[in-house]
Amino acid sequence: MKKIIIVLALFAGMFASCKKVLNIEDINNYDPDQVWNDENLANAYLANLYSLFGNWSASEDRFSEQVIGIALPKDYITITNGNFKLWDYTRIRLINQALVDVGKGKISEAARKGITGQALFLRAFLYFNMVKYHGGVPYVKVPQDKDADDLYVPRNSTAECFDFIIKDLDDAIALLPEHILPASAEYGRIDGSFALAFKAKVLLYKASPQFHSSNPWGNADWEAAYTANKKAYDDLKARGFRLVDNYSDIALVEKGPETVFPVINQYPSKVAAWDNGVRPGSESRGPASAVPTWEMVKMFPMKDGKRYNDATSPYYKTDEQFLQSYWENRDPRFNKSIVWSGKLYPVSGKAGKRLYTSLGIADVADDFGTNPDAKTNSTNLDRYSGFFILKNSLLRLTQAQVLQYDVDFVYMRFAEVMLNYAETANETGRMAEALDILKQIRQRAGIEPGADGNYGIVAADRAAMREAILYERSIELCFEGHRFWDLRRLRMLDRLDNSTKSGVEAIPIYTDGSKMPLDTARNRANINVLTEEDFRYVLHQVPRSGVKVNTVPNTYYFFPIQKDVLDRNPSLKQNKDWGGDFVPTLD
Repeated sequence: MKKIIIVLALFAGMFASCKKVLNIEDINNYDPDQVWNDENLANAYLANLYSLFGNWSASEDRFSEQVIGIALPKDYITITNGNFKLWDYTRIRLINQALVDVGKGKISEAARKGITGQALFLRAFLYFNMVKYHGGVPYVKVPQDKDADDLYVPRNSTAECFDFIIKDLDDAIALLPEHILPASAEYGRIDGSFALAFKAKVLLYKASPQFHSSNPWGNADWEAAYTANKKAYDDLKARGFRLVDNYSDIALVEKGPETVFPVINQYPSKVAAWDNGVRPGSESRGPASAVPTWEMVKMFPMKDGKRYNDATSPYYKTDEQFLQSYWENRDPRFNKSIVWSGKLYPVSGKAGKRLYTSLGIADVADDFGTNPDAKTNSTNLDRYSGFFILKNSLLRLTQAQVLQYDVDFVYMRFAEVMLNYAETANETGRMAEALDILKQIRQRAGIEPGADGNYGIVAADRAAMREAILYERSIELCFEGHRFWDLRRLRMLDRLDNSTKSGVEAIPIYTDGSKMPLDTARNRANINVLTEEDFRYVLHQVPRSGVKVNTVPNTYYFFPIQKDVLDRNPSLKQNKDWGGDFVPTLD
C-alpha cells in the first residue's frame, strides 16, 4: 500500500470534479483502458478509495463524555445543515465503476479477483456507514449514466440494505486472501479476516436496539449476530490474532497480532495529526484539540476492577478522597492512557520530565485553573481539563517533529472483535462466554483477578452483564472513537443528555496542606520534583463561559437526510422523526 501511495496523485485530479450521483449532474469519466490494463494503476485506483477508512483523530470522541467540549448543543443536527450527514454516492459510483471495468481489462486473474473482492468490501463498508447514519438508502449497484438511467432512485428498506451489505461482504470474503501477514508486501490491504470481522460487526448493529426499538433485546437477529461474531473470533484466533501483552503496544508497536486492519502511515508521504492533537500546547504546534474529562478519569476502575466508590473494594474512597488521590491504585490502562499534573511524562524524549498544569506554574500553553495567587487568568478554561491523552502518543517525537506522526492507524483490533462477540453471546443467553472474554481483556490489562478469579466483574443477569460489557468497551477502547456510537447503537444516548463536563485544577501545597508559594512551586517544578501529592485538587466545569450542556434528543438514533439531497430527488423520503414517513428501523 505504501508503494501505491506514490501513484495516488495521478488520480486526485481525475476524481476531483466528480459530482454526487443521484444529483442529475454530469459525472466525469476516466479512461478504463489505461487503468484496467495496468495492475499498478488498477491498485492505485482502489488505494484512492481507502481514504474512506479515515486516520487517527484526537477529537473522535468529542460527542461522548470522554473528552472535553459540549459538542452536541441544542439543534446541532437539523435537516438543513451538514452535521451527521453521509450521502457519499461519488465514491459509490467509483466503486461500482471498478466492479464493471475490472473485468474488461487485461490484468491477471489473481489481480482481478483481489480488486473485485476489495471493491465489494468497500461498497458494503460505505453503504453500512450510510445505513448506520440514516437507515435504508438507495443501494445502487451499477455506475449510473445520466443519459441512460433513471437517477431518481428511491430508498431501499433498511432490511434490504442489510441483506445487500451481507451479500457484498460474503462475495468479498470468497475472493479475498484469508489473511495477509504483516511480513507481506500486501499488508494494509483488505483481507478475508478483516471482512469476516466487519461482517460480524454489521450483524451486531443489525440486531442492536438502534434498529429494533420495539424489541431491543429479544429479536431474532441476535442469534445470527452471535453466530457471525463467534466465527470471527474463532477464525481470527486460529489465524494468530490475539491480544498483545502490553496495552501500550497495541498501536505503537506496528504490525502486532492484535491489529485486524491498519491504515498505513509513512513519513513523509502520509502522516496523521494524533500527537499534534493530544499533546500539551508547549510540546505541540498549538493547543490540544482533545483532552480527557474528569468524568472519564473517574470511569476507569481501580486495580481490582471495581469502581472507586464500590464499598466492597479494598480501594474504596469517598468522592473527596478520590479527588485528592485519583491516580492511586488504578486499572493499569489508566496510567497508559492519561497524563495528569505531576505525572512523569517524558514527552519529546525528555527523560525525567513531569507534566504540570497548575496556573502560575505551568507553561501558559498548558495551564488550567483559577488560582487567584497566580495573578493571571488561564486562557485554557474552555478547552482544557488538567489532563491530557497519553494513549498512542509517540513521545520520542520532539516538538518540531510532532507533525511527523506516522504510526499506522489501527482501524480494527482483536479486542473489538472480542467485545463484539461477548455482547452477542450475552444477548443470546451465553453469559459464561461473555464473562470469559471480559476476563481475558482484564487479565491483559493487568487488573487483579480477585479471590473469585473474575477480575472485579460482578454480573448476575443479562442486564448486568450488558452493562459490564459496555463499561469495558468504554475503558478498553477509550479515545478510539467508539463511545458515542456504542451509546447510540444501544439507544442509551440519554446518558449524555443534559450532561456537563469537568476538569481538575492543581493548586500547590505543602505536606501539611498549607498553600505553597507559587515562586517556590515554580522553582520545584522547573527541576521536576513536584509530584501529584504536592497539589490540592479543585473541580471546575468546562467550558466555563456560560452554563452549557449536551442536548441529545431521541431523534438522533437516525439522522435526517439533508434537505438539499431531498430537493434534488423527489423519489427520496425523509425519516419519520424528521418530518417524513420513511421508517428506518427493522421493527
